[in-house]
Amino acid sequence: MEHEFRGYALVLHEGADPRTGGVAIAGFTTAGMVGVIAASHIIKSLNLQQLGTVLNAEFPAVALIHDEVPKHPVRVYQGDKIGVFTSEIRFKDKQDIMFASTVLEWFTKGGFSKLIIVDGLVRQSPDDTTGPGLFGVASIEETRNALHKLGIESIKRGVVAGIAGYLLAEGHRRGLDVTALLAECNPTFPDPKAAATAIEAITEITGLELSLHELLEQAHQFDANLREALEARMAKLPAPEDIDYDNQ
Repeated sequence: MEHEFRGYALVLHEGADPRTGGVAIAGFTTAGMVGVIAASHIIKSLNLQQLGTVLNAEFPAVALIHDEVPKHPVRVYQGDKIGVFTSEIRFKDKQDIMFASTVLEWFTKGGFSKLIIVDGLVRQSPDDTTGPGLFGVASIEETRNALHKLGIESIKRGVVAGIAGYLLAEGHRRGLDVTALLAECNPTFPDPKAAATAIEAITEITGLELSLHELLEQAHQFDANLREALEARMAKLPAPEDIDYDNQ
């Protein structure tokens, strides 16, 4: 029996044609903001044009300012054989299925052949300095084999939660080519280094030419600023008092 949840309203700009085909990429504001950082970088790198906005009365009334231009937080961008769905605000868990259903409707109506979701995976060892690990999960066997050939580690057993998890499961049920790239990240701060790791994998999977220089520079500057802030905080802490244990 066919069953589909109806998603939120995707309001297209006047004259916009949603059918571009090719690869669809989705990034949301989750752990480490990995998805939204990656999506924003791809939009900027490929100079994609905004095609539409996702609207709902339950969304917060907020405008995000980009280069002096106010925008709604949930938007879609498309170009030649490429589309990006992004949300720059974290929403409630109970809205995940509706968001995922909106992405699927955009994906199918756009005639895309492949959907890649970029998400953050909370790093088990926060002090690990080896760089973000990357895991891939795919809904169809052909893409799973392709990920193996690229050396992207798979998740043999576990749980992928949220929007990415629903999209993977629904992709498997409906025979759609859906892949989740999960980059290990620090959940406390935005993690552009993890986003760069995911984008590097996207270039290998799709053949898209996406420069990582600017994103890696942001990651380096962010690390430097964070270290500077931590050092300044440590410098303000009072020195430990001398204790005469003999008189205790």
